[in-house]
Amino acid sequence: MPSVFGGSVKSRLIASIVVGAAVVLGTSGCNLIAPQATTIQYSASDGVNVPESGPLHVRNALIVADAEGTDGNMVAAIVNDTLEQQTLRIEVGEGSSAVRATVNVPASTTLSLGDLANDVEPLLLEGIDAVPGSTIPVYFQSGDSEGALIQVPVLDGALDYLSDLAPAGPTPTVAPTPLVTPSPDETPSATETPSS
Repeated sequence: MPSVFGGSVKSRLIASIVVGAAVVLGTSGCNLIAPQATTIQYSASDGVNVPESGPLHVRNALIVADAEGTDGNMVAAIVNDTLEQQTLRIEVGEGSSAVRATVNVPASTTLSLGDLANDVEPLLLEGIDAVPGSTIPVYFQSGDSEGALIQVPVLDGALDYLSDLAPAGPTPTVAPTPLVTPSPDETPSATETPSS
């Protein structure tokens, strides 16, 4: 006995399958051509992570400069996951005017420059000429590696959590205001009161 619906049941079923397949391919097709954002590495903080600088790993590096940008304090976490003490070489600028510094990190230790709660001072870099709000190229090298040159952000101490990390400038001197007191033989002059 022929179906009451005839051939339309098959065509509806086929149409439903085609639409379902189009929806599945359409929604998952983006993953075939677009990279997943969660697989992209980036620095999720104010500072930057330094790639491939040697056996030492530099994380969240930033410079907190004074208002003029003349001097700056480097803040960073330096991870030494080796079994020997390692030395990190830092260079800001080029040639004879470059500012150079070294930091020794004990074996199996993370040294947090600027961790004032644990009495670890930031690394003072004098004469770097880095204006807050800009970036400055800094070269990091440890071990036998070639090191890495990376743009490090320069901030100022305007934010509360950075205020103690800014370089201490000279304390401004304020001239004391002389206190004027009448001498014993002087009598204060009377002031006139307005008549009403």
